[in-house]
Amino acid sequence: MSSPQEIIKKELKQFEDLFKDAVKSNVPLLDRILKYVVKTKGKQLRPMFVLLSAKLAGGINDSTYRAASMVELLHTATLVHDDVVDDAAERRGFFSVYALWKNKASVLVGDYLLAKGLLLSLENKDFRTLEILSDAVKKMSEGELLQLEKSRLLNIKEEDYFTIIRNKTASLLASACAAGAYSATQDEQITERMRQFGEFAGIAFQLKDDLFDYGIEDVGKPTGNDIREKKLTLPLIFTLQQASRELKRKLTYIIKNKNKDKKSIEEVIHEVKHAGGIKYAEEVMEQYKSKALHILSEFPLSPEREALSELVKYTTERKK
Repeated sequence: MSSPQEIIKKELKQFEDLFKDAVKSNVPLLDRILKYVVKTKGKQLRPMFVLLSAKLAGGINDSTYRAASMVELLHTATLVHDDVVDDAAERRGFFSVYALWKNKASVLVGDYLLAKGLLLSLENKDFRTLEILSDAVKKMSEGELLQLEKSRLLNIKEEDYFTIIRNKTASLLASACAAGAYSATQDEQITERMRQFGEFAGIAFQLKDDLFDYGIEDVGKPTGNDIREKKLTLPLIFTLQQASRELKRKLTYIIKNKNKDKKSIEEVIHEVKHAGGIKYAEEVMEQYKSKALHILSEFPLSPEREALSELVKYTTERKK
């Protein structure tokens, strides 16, 4: 079977040309930073979901390419801003924009990318696409702020966790699939179904990310980064729910007060593994993967459907 990239190889090239054009600027410093951003961008998963969703639903057209560019502009803007918030020196193995050009330039570059995304849709009267993607940006901000609040109080429940990752991570992938489907069909029912598909795939993607923190099989040593940042993810939430009052108090104390101590972090990771927190999170991840694949099964068998299935499987089977 052809890989997802091969199925839309020509379309991805056209998207890349449009995206490079979309981020050009006449301001020398800004143009230099944006060229660096384009050069160090990731796997382009979200634009791929846009293009394949459109192809599955009816066919790729000019508005599909604009939707893919808007998704990548918005996603890149949020990453640039996130690096400022997280004081992150690296992004995808390269120095972050924040590390090279510091706070002020990073915030302004993020704002510029958001503005370019808005203008791209407005200039072409892609109002429904703009609505779909603006909703995602709103939800991403809400998810980040809810996580910040819950991290301070350490009172997160499983319901809160899913609200956070549905908004913070899954909403953009859901909107990418919805925008792609709408660009091809203008059918709200199909658009909503593909939005749900993207949401389920996005939740599975985030669960896999959270499992990396515990050094899941074949991935390497645990990092404990989420524990250091007081982020309560599903494996730990499950463990705290199952723990005795004494163990819960002990783990909470470590997360609050000893979250920089390597041995203490290792102790938390050991308790999570012992309690079955890893196994539970893996089972939930598989459930969301199955939900996403079930929606795809409603569409006729095609190379696009198989490619989207492969992307969903990739999100849960990747090694980093």
